[in-house]
Amino acid sequence: MQLVVARIGRAHGIKGEVTVEVRTDEPELRLGPGAVLATEPASAGPLTIETGRVHSGRLLLRFAGVSDRTGAEALRNTLLIAEVDPRDMPEDPDEYYDHQLMDLDVVLADGTEVGRITEITHLPSQDLFIVERPDGTEVMIPFVEEIVTEIDLAEQKAVIDPPPGLIDNNAVVAGNTDGDADVGADGGGDDGAGKGDPS
Repeated sequence: MQLVVARIGRAHGIKGEVTVEVRTDEPELRLGPGAVLATEPASAGPLTIETGRVHSGRLLLRFAGVSDRTGAEALRNTLLIAEVDPRDMPEDPDEYYDHQLMDLDVVLADGTEVGRITEITHLPSQDLFIVERPDGTEVMIPFVEEIVTEIDLAEQKAVIDPPPGLIDNNAVVAGNTDGDADVGADGGGDDGAGKGDPS
């Protein structure tokens, strides 16, 4: 299974380094030296990571064969894609790959149907489930421990305990809640999401 693990940003310096927007909870595994990644667009790759370092809080990568700023700028906005065994699980038991969460039924503790997860949005502070309700409307559910109380992959469901107003009609999520969530990638997005922690 292919998972998007990063998006290439601006060139850094003149020796071919680029900034990357990390979209995985496991950058040391997915974005380490020697990793060979497919790309979107496909014509930009595959790319082999030659070096990686953190500078001012941002991950910088250099790819084999890219040795100057011009080559680095040509890669801007390219998505980096890793091949992952769909049976793999993140090391942290409270983390999940996006593909494991997609299409889960979202229910309340008493079994009341809320909807189905159709998308996972990764924000700097937390992850959000985009849940399609039975009437076709959508609601955003922060993926934090206080709200998402259980993920049951065997039963293909996510149990939530929403605060007042969260899943009412026309409810809008504004701002953050108290538990930050892991920002992590699945086709079209990050490779992982997790309750109450970082990526």
